[in-house]
Amino acid sequence: MLKLQPAQLVAVSFFAAILLGGAVLSLPQSAQPGHYIKPIDAFFTATSATCVTGLAVKDIGKDFSIFGQMIVLFLIQIGGLGIMTLSTFFAIIIGRRLTLKENVMMKGALDRHSVEGLKRLIIYILLITFIIEAIGTLCLWPKFGNLYYAMFHSVSAFCNAGFSLYTNNLENYRGDTVVNITVMALIILGGLGFVVLVDIGKFFRNFFMGIFSKRKHYGMNLFSKVSLQTKIVTVGSCVLILLGVAMFLFLENGKALYGLGVKDKLLISFFQSVTSRTAGFNTVAIGNLASPTLFFIIILMFIGASSGSTGGGIKVNTLGILIGGAWSMVKNRDNVYLFKRTIPKHIFRRCVMIIGLALAWLVIFTMLLSFMEADKEAMPNYFLKIFFEVASAFGTVGLSTGITPVLSSFGKFLLMVTMFAGRIGPLTLALAMAIKEDKVFYKYPEEKVMVG
Repeated sequence: MLKLQPAQLVAVSFFAAILLGGAVLSLPQSAQPGHYIKPIDAFFTATSATCVTGLAVKDIGKDFSIFGQMIVLFLIQIGGLGIMTLSTFFAIIIGRRLTLKENVMMKGALDRHSVEGLKRLIIYILLITFIIEAIGTLCLWPKFGNLYYAMFHSVSAFCNAGFSLYTNNLENYRGDTVVNITVMALIILGGLGFVVLVDIGKFFRNFFMGIFSKRKHYGMNLFSKVSLQTKIVTVGSCVLILLGVAMFLFLENGKALYGLGVKDKLLISFFQSVTSRTAGFNTVAIGNLASPTLFFIIILMFIGASSGSTGGGIKVNTLGILIGGAWSMVKNRDNVYLFKRTIPKHIFRRCVMIIGLALAWLVIFTMLLSFMEADKEAMPNYFLKIFFEVASAFGTVGLSTGITPVLSSFGKFLLMVTMFAGRIGPLTLALAMAIKEDKVFYKYPEEKVMVG
């Protein structure tokens, strides 16, 4: 039997889910009576759902039956949690012992240093997910007036998918405080990453347990025990959210936000800042935004969420380490430091590789898509919109300027491949495609080269 490496197993599991989901969505039972779902559209939807992207070529609420919508929702859930995480959870539930290989693979998938406490972490992940999604459903139910709609949007938001049963997404709720805050909270929690959520949970548990402690500087000790990943993710996410709000207010104040009250402007700005990095929900028509705003959203989509989360992009962690490395170079330091911790050099090299591969992917596939869709060059902002769709697919965000449904079959296929690469990560995809590990036991002579 062929032995798969962890990276290959991740890629194969997602690919298998897409094939099965696409086949089921191609069935007549998945479409509304009188509607027909082309195979390319069925597989595109399955890819978008499994990769928790949200790009749609069909109206989920109108073109798909309840059965089809439930298949989409199921794919969103397994795609957000991770297929290996779910399969391992069910193995634990039925009492089966995990093999050494399964433990090692899950350790790699969750980026753990050891297999100790792995079962407990997986159970925590599932419990956290279902509890948060249930709370989100209860909050949205009174506003949507439909339990099914509330559950669908709650799962879609926490998994950072961006799929909506409404034709215009959440534009009708742009001024609704409860809907906006609930969906934003779900997106942020899903985008932080499960390991970070567990870490934050431990922090607050210890905080409330020690709130009456007589030990001095107890609060400072608590912060020192928070993992470096949690510090990078929380600080980075807060900075990006606030920066996104400021930029959206500045760029769209006289355009998409013109004539609105202060409350609506702030709600829309915060919502689009949060959703632009990972989720893909929208309360304003994305296609009507100004070109500078679209380009800034591309940057947010490229950065994405946190490692180990339901979101895509190069990840906030990667950006944080890269910034730390750049600052270390400015200071002429040999090591990369963040929050009084030293980043291992192989981690920094990995970050550089991820960003390099991601940029190369965006450039190549934007060129391919613009070439294949050359018949649409008369469209206003044609190239920017093509670039936007590719960045949205790669970041598994799902925001669209409206051109995805009118793309050719080959154009849709290019976006499908991009969504797949964005979900599993360009580096994981490269490792999965590698035939074998190339170990080098020698070193060539050094020679200086002019750079810069």
